[in-house]
Amino acid sequence: MNILVVEDELSLAEELRHFLEKEHYLCEVANTGSDASEKMAVTPYDFILLDLGLPDYDGLDLLQEARQDLNADASVIILSARGAVEDRVNGLNLGADDYLPKPFSLLELHSRMQAIIRRKFGVRSQVVPLHDFEVDIQNREVRHKGQVVSLTKKEFDLLTYLLLHKNRVLTRLQLSEHIWGNILEDDYDSNYIDVHIKNIRKKLAAHKLTDWLETVRGVGYRISL
Repeated sequence: MNILVVEDELSLAEELRHFLEKEHYLCEVANTGSDASEKMAVTPYDFILLDLGLPDYDGLDLLQEARQDLNADASVIILSARGAVEDRVNGLNLGADDYLPKPFSLLELHSRMQAIIRRKFGVRSQVVPLHDFEVDIQNREVRHKGQVVSLTKKEFDLLTYLLLHKNRVLTRLQLSEHIWGNILEDDYDSNYIDVHIKNIRKKLAAHKLTDWLETVRGVGYRISL
């Protein structure tokens, strides 16, 4: 998943980026509100971790921007030393999903992110059934009758992202943005998605057929459940 950290305290921003990347998230950092605004204008994020006390922006104004256009569906957690009840209430009323006052535990932050993901996608546990397979999101494993299917990091991320959006067609562009990050900054080739899907199918089919992993011609892919 693709995350934007909006934090003007450089050491904390770097600590968050390092932690989230260790947890297999894509992560971009913005140290000012204007930088965050520019990034949100071109990239759809799955999560925005938002500090309210920015040097050039009121974080609540940035939250309103995040609820428009590309990032209307992004999950937002406010991270702030501003502990006034009014700030928390305003943030939640403007569409934030959670509020975590500073200082906070990185493990607690991760737990809250996972809770939001489960709630948002209707997932009740970290192990999600997928026809004859099961996907263990926490341990990053796909299993068939207890046997682990060996997927690469990107293959697992791609399969999980499709699973979370089950029964919905995702375009190659959407998948690329959420699995590879900002494609405007990378050597983007939509064939990357096709190659990874082919590899996923081959590895899963060694255990059981995967006709539920559908190609929608000219558009993208869908997992049907």
